[in-house]
Amino acid sequence: MSKSIHAVTGAFGYSGKYIAKSLLEKGEQVITLTNSLSRPNVFGDNLKAYPFNFENPDALAESLADVRVLYNTYWVRFNHKNFTHADAVRNTKILFQAAQKAGVEKIVHVSITNPRPDSDLEYFSGKAELEQALKATGIAYSILRPTVIFGQEDILLVRLYEVKDFGKVCA
Repeated sequence: MSKSIHAVTGAFGYSGKYIAKSLLEKGEQVITLTNSLSRPNVFGDNLKAYPFNFENPDALAESLADVRVLYNTYWVRFNHKNFTHADAVRNTKILFQAAQKAGVEKIVHVSITNPRPDSDLEYFSGKAELEQALKATGIAYSILRPTVIFGQEDILLVRLYEVKDFGKVCA
């Protein structure tokens, strides 16, 4: 049987939701990997959710068994006391290894513009480290390097537009 499933990390979250929506509208079969199994599934029966299982890479690979393309949006915007960029790097490497073990044919990875291993900012050096890890898997890949992703639910740019005197804020 040919692999036909698309897996989107974080389809109950921000950017992953729009990737999953687009794939489903094209008639693709989609699953998600998430740490948020309790979040509402706006896709209903059209999208099945699996836990990331970073602590059990074999179970994670099993979740990816019939996946042809993995869309990876997994990351953390800033360090928290219980979760850091270093944690996200470690977990994403586990995800890539599980995808390799499961025979995933392609990974579409969301990175950041200008990732550099020598950056003083963990956000950028971590993304650079993950790009290298992805390339080392031998899996076909595409790396997206947006400068910023925003939309209706975004907490960064949308809040700026809510300010009445936006021009004064930016001056």
